[in-house]
Amino acid sequence: MTSSSWRSVLYVPADNLRALEKARTLGADAVILDLEDAVAPEHKAAAREQVAAALAQNWPCPVLLRLNAPDTPWHREDLALAQAAGPSGVVLPKVETPQLLDNLPGAWPLWAMIETPLGVLRAPEIAAHGRVAGLIAGTNDLARDLHTRPHPERLPLIQALSLIVLAARAHGRVPLDAVYNNVRDDAGFQQECRQGRDLGFAGKTVIHPSQVQAANQEFGVTDTEAEQARALLAAWEAARAEGRSVATFGGALVEQLHADAAQDLLKSYARQAEGRGAVS
Repeated sequence: MTSSSWRSVLYVPADNLRALEKARTLGADAVILDLEDAVAPEHKAAAREQVAAALAQNWPCPVLLRLNAPDTPWHREDLALAQAAGPSGVVLPKVETPQLLDNLPGAWPLWAMIETPLGVLRAPEIAAHGRVAGLIAGTNDLARDLHTRPHPERLPLIQALSLIVLAARAHGRVPLDAVYNNVRDDAGFQQECRQGRDLGFAGKTVIHPSQVQAANQEFGVTDTEAEQARALLAAWEAARAEGRSVATFGGALVEQLHADAAQDLLKSYARQAEGRGAVS
């Protein structure tokens, strides 16, 4: 499963019709229609009907569907909806074992939420599963299970977050950072996005429209970064044309791995531009 990028992945409560309609216009790289935590038990049936209608429409981005867990009374009907409506992928909460994924019908890519201590410890096995497209960190539940205290830099959770990234990257999956709960704290959100990108996450799951563009910016490639990548590649290509095995750029040594990284960055930059054109 491919996308222009995964900088911002917006959770949308499936029982909120206005939010479902607005989500297509916000510029998120992907959307998760949420049947789980965001929907009260008495609204589950109506939410499924709205999801079916929403998935029948055209979207400018991938649309994932978060199901209720297999041990809930709503899981079977959620699965039936997924099979009938055909989302871009299915998100499963609290995945703790790859065997759980073996029992799922359908052929959609699976996105495993890693939000328990056991899930973190088994993240490499889960990421290795053939149907998994990505791992999504769920730090609200994880912090509760670990009995941690809130910390502005998420220090009690850093090891778990890094393990999720390591597991995903080792198996070529997409690692997505957890949500930031305070939708009025723009500075705090930007700081956590930067931390997530530094840790290696591909993007951030978000819960409010105001967080979409900030996540796109923090996890995206800037014009300056693209210009530097082009200049580095020019220096590398000039050195190779002269028969040299290495180059220097900005006083630093440049080898093949740096050139490859610059090319990857420019590919991401090009995909971003395509995404902007798709929603403009």
